[in-house]
Amino acid sequence: MARTLTYFVSDVHLGLQVADAGGREARFVDFLTGIDPEKTEALYLLGDIWDFWYEYRDVVPKGYVRVFSALQRLMDGGVKVSFFPGNHDVWSYRYFEELGMVRLTQPARVQIGGKWFCLGHGDGLGPGNRGYKFLQWIFHNRVLQVLFSSLHPWFAFRLGNGWSRSSRLAKNERYLFKGKEEPLYKFCEAYPERADYFIFGHYHCSGVDLPVGRDGARLLLLCDWISSSNWMVYDREAGLEVVYR
Repeated sequence: MARTLTYFVSDVHLGLQVADAGGREARFVDFLTGIDPEKTEALYLLGDIWDFWYEYRDVVPKGYVRVFSALQRLMDGGVKVSFFPGNHDVWSYRYFEELGMVRLTQPARVQIGGKWFCLGHGDGLGPGNRGYKFLQWIFHNRVLQVLFSSLHPWFAFRLGNGWSRSSRLAKNERYLFKGKEEPLYKFCEAYPERADYFIFGHYHCSGVDLPVGRDGARLLLLCDWISSSNWMVYDREAGLEVVYR
């Protein structure tokens, strides 16, 4: 049987104690187990699958056994699972790769069924956003990561989860995407290589589907999983479908 399907998902925020956290994890597991390995070529996790993730050399966050089991089932079935670190789960170092996933750095350009996809989490791309880009630098700074690793996990995870609970998403403050004025749109407009689809997450906006340039390219944003489920699936024969449930 030909593998014609590729899935994209972002911003599940597993572990965020907002709304029905347990139900959100169950919905995500249902989504993963609903993917047919015999028909699916790849699954792209576009960041913030976890609301807070931090790996020590010998310690990873507890839980999520059913999620990892579902991902392992897909990989054992021949599905290529790739992930982008988001701004909430940026501190993944080796564990996901040990499970068999492929780590990608945004923006990544991949070809699927003759179409070019530019993929990533979407945070910090485009001009401006200096304050946020400085925060990104802090998150990625190796010296600061080593200093954070010196904290006991009990304290570090409470600090990280507390920071997540103060985020815009936890407060249910929705972002209004500014269309062509948005730095991410300007990034897509100036992208130097061919791309038929630009697919990102991060903004927690639903229904963003904008034309980019004159060659039929589209910018699409995945929404979060706080109150519903959202993913995209590209079928080599039928094209791209956005799913909300």
